[in-house]
Amino acid sequence: MTSINSSTDVLVRAPSVATRAFALLWGLVCHSPMAIAALPAGVQLDANVERGRMLIGKVENGARVSVNRRDVRVDTQGRFVFGIGRDDSRLAICVRLSTETSARCGGVDVPGRDYRIERVDGLPPSTVSPDPAEQARIAAEAALVAKARERNDARSDFAHAFVMPAKGRISGVYGSQRILNGAPRAPHMGLDIAAPTGTPIVAPAPGVVTLVHEDMLLPGKTVILDHGHGISSVFIHMSRIDVKLGDRVESGGAIGAIGSTGRSSGPHLHWGLNWFDIKLDPAKVVESLL
Repeated sequence: MTSINSSTDVLVRAPSVATRAFALLWGLVCHSPMAIAALPAGVQLDANVERGRMLIGKVENGARVSVNRRDVRVDTQGRFVFGIGRDDSRLAICVRLSTETSARCGGVDVPGRDYRIERVDGLPPSTVSPDPAEQARIAAEAALVAKARERNDARSDFAHAFVMPAKGRISGVYGSQRILNGAPRAPHMGLDIAAPTGTPIVAPAPGVVTLVHEDMLLPGKTVILDHGHGISSVFIHMSRIDVKLGDRVESGGAIGAIGSTGRSSGPHLHWGLNWFDIKLDPAKVVESLL
């Protein structure tokens, strides 16, 4: 079952058949968290383990790697990439070299992280929950988003330094959550950049356009840019789209312009970052620029 929420852009999917089968295929020994004390020898990560972070790993060329039981690509330089979800508490990595007959597994606890929580009461019910027709449309559009995020291209565009996709004020942060009329809503899973309508949006890193939609109910004008190995950026609420499906866009290349389409309280860009179905914090890949 899938769902998507405008600025929160929440998407929840059941694990794929390939993901569920991976542990059986490899015969991994790292299923029990109690058996995991440290990452396997020879695994290097480019940053500290943290909720919401995209991490690039390095292993010996030719090695096979799984992260939290998901088989991941390893490029010709021994690099692999993965993400840690908003509420993930454990990271498990398994590595098998071409000369080995079994995988070496290990892992670490993921530290907790504080998120901004806001309570709003007394709202009319019609403004909190969509009607059945809207729910059906939201589900259909979420399926399109989910399909685009399944791509697992061999390109390593994720390894390029990320840049800010737009200039403006940071108006929304990853992981924050509203409780409306006592009911917790889906967390906000991206970075909001407020700026006047028409402000340019550029590619934060190289990639290929895998989704273009002119009129989604909640996100409005939407573009997904795939950076390879399951990493993708989503841009929503746009006023103008300057790319088409299949385009390759280099870092800093035009994507479109900031707007307030869909369900939006004012002109801003919602930039989301994903590793397949796992929502990541875009601020973590541009933190030196904020």
